Amino acid sequence: MSHHKIEVRNLAYSYPDGCQAIRDISFTIRHGESVGIIGANGSGKSTLLMLLLGIMFPSKGQVLVGDVALTKKTLAMIRQRLQLVFQDSDDQLFTTSVFDDVAFGPRNYNLSPTEVDTRVDEALEQVGIAHLKYKAPYKLSGGQKKAAAIATVLAMHPDVLIMDEPTSGLDPKSRRRLIDILKCFDHTKIITSHDLDLVLDTCQITIVINDGTVAAIGPTEEVLSNRELLERCDLEVPLSIKLRSLQGNGRHDAD
Repeated sequence: MSHHKIEVRNLAYSYPDGCQAIRDISFTIRHGESVGIIGANGSGKSTLLMLLLGIMFPSKGQVLVGDVALTKKTLAMIRQRLQLVFQDSDDQLFTTSVFDDVAFGPRNYNLSPTEVDTRVDEALEQVGIAHLKYKAPYKLSGGQKKAAAIATVLAMHPDVLIMDEPTSGLDPKSRRRLIDILKCFDHTKIITSHDLDLVLDTCQITIVINDGTVAAIGPTEEVLSNRELLERCDLEVPLSIKLRSLQGNGRHDAD
């Protein structure tokens, strides 16, 4: 079974109070794609993320991972392939050392100590913090914590890496380093973020959620350059695109 394709079919979800958060959403994420999911507060993107992860189940429609529908029966198997990096790294780091945090998942797979050590070393190397292997998580900087949190997920060898607001709380240098790390991954990636410049830098495809529906889906540069679309969805054109436009106008004026 291929876990690399995620298909959302006519998804809908209403909360117990009757509020309909998701309304007939459909899209497909293919193997190796990096997809940004964006939307203003209250647009429904957080609810959509919880439905993709099986934290909640839809009122109508399906989420398929490969050819398998996400249900309570298939949830445990599918969650081995889809792994989430939390917005707050402290929610992911809870032991006394980076090593033990990264080893926690593989140990639950009943792997041999040698295989666990190998996975930990590979994951820490991938995010560039091998030298922090035995450091206590509470002594790490915000950027180092984020790298360690990503390593805990990479050590599980997921097919799909899901990140919720990955640059939240990071200083500019740590943010740039995170972007460089994400660009190096071959995983299928789903990134929800208000940081539209991050989405522009790391995602090939962007899905805009507005009022519980898909307002747009397409190549990231094209979607994030559409000022009318973004304003309609209470979003703004990324700063880098604004600056590019201003520089272009400046050159034109100079001519």
